[in-house]
Amino acid sequence: MEKPRQGFAGLWNISFGFFGLQVGFALQNANMSRIFQSLGEDIERLPGLWVAAPLTGLLVQPIIGHMSDRTWLGRLGRRRPYFLAGAILAAIALFVMPESPAIWFAAVMLWLLDASLNISMEPFRAFVGDMLHRDQHSAGYAVQTAFIGAGAVVGSLFPAVMEALGVANVAPPGQIPDTVRYAFWFGGIALFLSVLWTVIATEEYDPAQMAAFEAAAATPPAPPLRALAAHGYGTGLGWIAAGAFVVFVQMRASLLREVLLLGALLVGYGLASMLAIALARRGKETNMLSSIVGDFAGMPPLMKRLALVQFFSWSALFIMWINTTPIVARYHYGAADAASAAYQAASNWVGELFAIYNGVAALAALTLLPWLARRIGAARTHIVGLVCGAVGYASFFVLRDPTCLIVSEVFIGIFWASVLAMPYAILASSLPQAKLGIYMGLFNIFIVVPQLLVATVMGSIMQAFFPGEPIWTMAFAAATLLLAAAAMLRVVPLVPAGARASF
Repeated sequence: MEKPRQGFAGLWNISFGFFGLQVGFALQNANMSRIFQSLGEDIERLPGLWVAAPLTGLLVQPIIGHMSDRTWLGRLGRRRPYFLAGAILAAIALFVMPESPAIWFAAVMLWLLDASLNISMEPFRAFVGDMLHRDQHSAGYAVQTAFIGAGAVVGSLFPAVMEALGVANVAPPGQIPDTVRYAFWFGGIALFLSVLWTVIATEEYDPAQMAAFEAAAATPPAPPLRALAAHGYGTGLGWIAAGAFVVFVQMRASLLREVLLLGALLVGYGLASMLAIALARRGKETNMLSSIVGDFAGMPPLMKRLALVQFFSWSALFIMWINTTPIVARYHYGAADAASAAYQAASNWVGELFAIYNGVAALAALTLLPWLARRIGAARTHIVGLVCGAVGYASFFVLRDPTCLIVSEVFIGIFWASVLAMPYAILASSLPQAKLGIYMGLFNIFIVVPQLLVATVMGSIMQAFFPGEPIWTMAFAAATLLLAAAAMLRVVPLVPAGARASF
């Protein structure tokens, strides 16, 4: 028994909810530094405030992946309950965020927003694998990427559209401009309605059907959880020692306090892994902790190699999202004061630049990437995308006219399309379908861990070596993408994703 092939309408319905999710992510990415600085925060402390985004992803995605693999709520299904719950919470956060009276409140709302978006987003990645035949995975993730790009364009442009309609783009010190407030409210409505469309317009395969599809595909079984019981405690102790060393360095070198979070996370993972091994040795194989740690330890080799690529790729992306607004404001508009009209104009231009790279990504996902994948393969196509990203970031040093940064965004857009589609298409065709949710959640750890490193370490690096010069973060971003391209040379897809990327 094989999954039926989906037509374009089916592909549309499966991924349309991602349009609204990306409206929310785009508003967050393009405006949170602006909100924090408008409320009076210093530029060097921005990475520490952004730590909410990767930390919530690190905690939420594996848990939601594990739970969604085991959920079946009748007509509501397996993944859709999480789509709906996350959308409701994210919409609430988007409505409340622009009313933040202080920095701490905005930071709390960022935690809620990012956690809620992750509750919806992680099951959406697995949903494509659930609903589509293997030879449609590339097409499915291409359509999903197109919706990501389209949603990001709308979310990024909305403040500029509001200004063009006469809405105030400047506010008194300590307040958030009306253009941003209205954009977040619009984003809450768009997010909820688009996710609701997917919930209503799709019907998931029940557990019996999924089991039949799995058997027909002859998917190799996942490693048994009891293998975790054979592991020793040495690795866990190593993680704890690494965390303690990070804390020691932070105290001796007087690094920013955010570095302590990195040390705490390393210690926490070491303790969690040791506890999971202890539970497995006692025969308690059904608990969530042992399942997640066991699946993490037993990741397929292909997934481990792709994870390294993701680590470098998302380090560069997080650097861009945090620093593009202060970079463009300072180096292209000559504005360092967050309350000035020039700074707010630069912020709106950053929103438009983000819209450009997302628009390019939407087009590239449906045209350039499938064409390249058919000719040179998915892995080499992703290498091309990573190199394009490095070129785009490096060009910020050369292009001083703000308008010329459009060229930078075209290269970044190709990279963005590739990073959203190619790794997932390669991965979904090589994983056991019964554990697609947890494996996608674990795979996304290598999205959020580099973001945590950037959020906790980059501030200290910049303060020590390049104080007040955020443009140097783009050099870090370009270098990490070249490392990602080199790591991609070791990835050989089990199924040639892109070979049959027809709709």
